[in-house]
Amino acid sequence: MKTIDISKAAEMVNDGDVLMVGGFMANGTPEALIDALVEKGVKNLTLICNDAGFIDKGVGKMVVNKQFAKIIASHIGLNREAGRQMNEGETIIDLVPQGTLIEQIRSGAYGLGGFLTPTGVGTLVAEGKTVLNIDDRDYLLEKPLKADVALILADVADESGNLQYAGSENNFNHLMAANATTTIVEARKVVPVGTIDPIFVHTPNIFVDYLVEGGAAC
Repeated sequence: MKTIDISKAAEMVNDGDVLMVGGFMANGTPEALIDALVEKGVKNLTLICNDAGFIDKGVGKMVVNKQFAKIIASHIGLNREAGRQMNEGETIIDLVPQGTLIEQIRSGAYGLGGFLTPTGVGTLVAEGKTVLNIDDRDYLLEKPLKADVALILADVADESGNLQYAGSENNFNHLMAANATTTIVEARKVVPVGTIDPIFVHTPNIFVDYLVEGGAAC
């Protein structure tokens, strides 16, 4: 496991990358990593996230900075700038039912070819998608999502990269950590191996590439 500083972590995100960011309404979002990317000014990214954060919190700071060419999310209503960019055609916004979104991430993480869901049948969500009828019920074939880089917040990480989340901060983080080509974790605290009870390891170190100790910055 390699512990790196914030600036080195930011260097690993390049223009045009597909970026997954954990969090739900910015709860569980790695704020220090987001701030580093705002400062770097990386652009033309595709964001996969539950939502667009707030104007001044979470991925919303990158939205305001116009760093995303496309956003795949379950809602954007808490960030009026994301809505403005969508309406003005400045940013492509792909709104996905929340359960479908997390299953797309999970499918990408674990090598599945996709999954079937009745959610969205007969709506705009179904446009351009394969519909299969099974036992007299229609289902959409939803394909997996994959990311180049995942940015994850953990409450505690050990030096080998095992992660523990704080309560609901787990949300999208544990599946996104397993999905991306490169997973970078911002941890409030990094502790020696063996400090975290194995029962409370939420993400095993096999999914983690780099650690950033956030400390007070989180």
